Amino acid sequence: MKDITIHTDITIRQAMKILDRTAEKCLLVIDENNKLLGTLTDGDLRRSILSGESFTKDISSSYNTNPAVFIKNKFNIDEAKQLLRERKLDLIPIVDQNNKVLDYITWLSLSGESISKQSLMDVPVVIMAGGKGTRLGPFTKILPKPLVPIDEKPIIEHIIKHFTDVGCTNFYMTLNYKGRILKAYFEELQPDYGIHFVEEEEPLGTSGSLRLLDGPFSQPFFVTNCDIIIKTDYRSLYKFHQEGGYSITLVASAKDYVIPYGTCQLDDDGHLSHINEKPQYDFLINTGLYVLDPDVLKIIPENKYYDMTHLIEDSKNLGKKVGVFPIDDESWVDVGQWADYNKFVENLNK
Repeated sequence: MKDITIHTDITIRQAMKILDRTAEKCLLVIDENNKLLGTLTDGDLRRSILSGESFTKDISSSYNTNPAVFIKNKFNIDEAKQLLRERKLDLIPIVDQNNKVLDYITWLSLSGESISKQSLMDVPVVIMAGGKGTRLGPFTKILPKPLVPIDEKPIIEHIIKHFTDVGCTNFYMTLNYKGRILKAYFEELQPDYGIHFVEEEEPLGTSGSLRLLDGPFSQPFFVTNCDIIIKTDYRSLYKFHQEGGYSITLVASAKDYVIPYGTCQLDDDGHLSHINEKPQYDFLINTGLYVLDPDVLKIIPENKYYDMTHLIEDSKNLGKKVGVFPIDDESWVDVGQWADYNKFVENLNK
């Protein structure tokens, strides 16, 4: 119980980290007397962030104040299963007559098995693997970046595993730099998922080669860079994209930066107004993981260098909706640069 109970004074950032650690994906908000105030899910936090709340703000306006609850000894298992299934809840708190939290129930605790979750088996995944990976030199003078090893497996296998874990079996890989080595690796590996290679004749940027895929896809699909490892709920991401009616959804990491100096704020006359001592700023950083609708591929020009930022900008100019799916900063690792690569390897070996 201690692992999933929180108070209203914790920040949105702290709640994101706690949710990332708990298997239940739902927290119980209580007061100092252990009385239930509400529940908090990752969806609740996403809505707060996207409405403009700072990551350093407390969760007092983020959580659900009217959750489904059961009073001890006043419900049966069939009622609980029905409510969990109908409302697609992660858990239901159990309280006493005074609303004090006693326990909680999940589908797993009632039936010994997990609720069947949406399979993404038919959802294609495109891995952009054509870059030179200069930030990982000198390794990438010899190997293509996706084959740089992490804990006895190349980067690309770590990325693919996150998708196969949710049922994805159909992968497309765009190739350019040292593409033959990548193809040879997968021919030798003989994976139990389908992999198709899309070869650029010349570098086309971070989205230009997607134009070569205009035609095969009939539903939204994932696009990922080949140097990022993201731990998030890919099913929730896909559902977020569909329910939001977005043409493009980008996954963004919640980052905060502290300027280690006092910054000078000037008034209208150019005189010092005040000094902000070590100010902290919150940002949502584009991670390089996306969900795209097939119709946006027609926006991409043929055989032209074209980055994902161009596609997003042009899509918005055409009136298409672009969504942002926030994740905790510890859920994203950019292994395309040595500092984060070494940190990720170190954490794996702990």
